[in-house]
Amino acid sequence: MGYSVGQVAKAAGVTVRTLHHYDEIGLLSPHGRSSAGYRRYHDLDLERLQLIRYYRELGFPLDEIATILDDPASDPAEHLRRQHELLTGRIGKLQDMVAAIELAMEARKMNISLTPEERFEVFGDADPDAYAEEAERRWGGTGAYQASARRAASYSKDDWLRHKAANEDWGRRFTEVMASGAAPDSPAAMDLAEEHRQLISQWFYDCSYEVHTGLADMYLADPRFTEYYERIRPGMATYLSAAIHANAVSRA
Repeated sequence: MGYSVGQVAKAAGVTVRTLHHYDEIGLLSPHGRSSAGYRRYHDLDLERLQLIRYYRELGFPLDEIATILDDPASDPAEHLRRQHELLTGRIGKLQDMVAAIELAMEARKMNISLTPEERFEVFGDADPDAYAEEAERRWGGTGAYQASARRAASYSKDDWLRHKAANEDWGRRFTEVMASGAAPDSPAAMDLAEEHRQLISQWFYDCSYEVHTGLADMYLADPRFTEYYERIRPGMATYLSAAIHANAVSRA
C-alpha cells in the first residue's frame, strides 16, 4: 500500500506542501496512487527523498539535485559516499569556526588589551588564549583562575615582552639540560621544573605543586600543550612532565 504523503512528511521532517512541490516539479513523484487518487510513497521514493534532503542540507538547488539524481549513471552508494565527504568537510569547517569563536570569547573574557600588531610582536603565531577554555574548565571556579585573569588583563605590551623573554630564557636552559643527557629527575632538570612553577606563580597565579603536576599531566594528555613544547624541542613535553612530577615528589 505504501505510505501517505502525511506519513512521509512526518517521518522526513518536511511539510506536505514541500512534497507536493517536489511532485509538481518532477523531483520526487511517488510511485503509486490510492484508489481515491492520493499519493502513495514506496521505499524507493523514501530513499530518493533522503538523498534530496542531504543535498538540500548541503546547499544544492533543486534543479541541480534533479540533474544529479536523474543521471543514468547515478549510483546510490556513490551518492552517499559523496555526501559523506561533503558533510565531513563542512563539519570540519564548522568546528574550526566554533574553535575560533570560542578563542575570541575567551580572549575577550581575559581582556588582553593589545592591538593586533602588538599581539603579533609579543606572541608571534602563538595564541595566548589558546588554552583558556581548558584552564577555565579545570579551574574556572578557583581563585587561581580569577587571579590569572585579573593579572593578564592588567599587563601592558612591555609586561608581555618581559614574560616572553623569561620564558624563552627558561626554555633555552631547559633544552640544554635535555641535550646534556641528564635524567628528568636529575637536580638540574628538577631545578628548572621548579623555576617553571615559579614563573607561573610570578606571572599568573600561585601555582601549587598539586596544580603543577596537573599541568604536567595535561602537557601529555592534550595535543595542544604537547605540540607547544614539542616545537621547542622534540621529546620536551614528556621530559618536562617527568621533571615536574619528580620535583613535586622531592619537595613534598
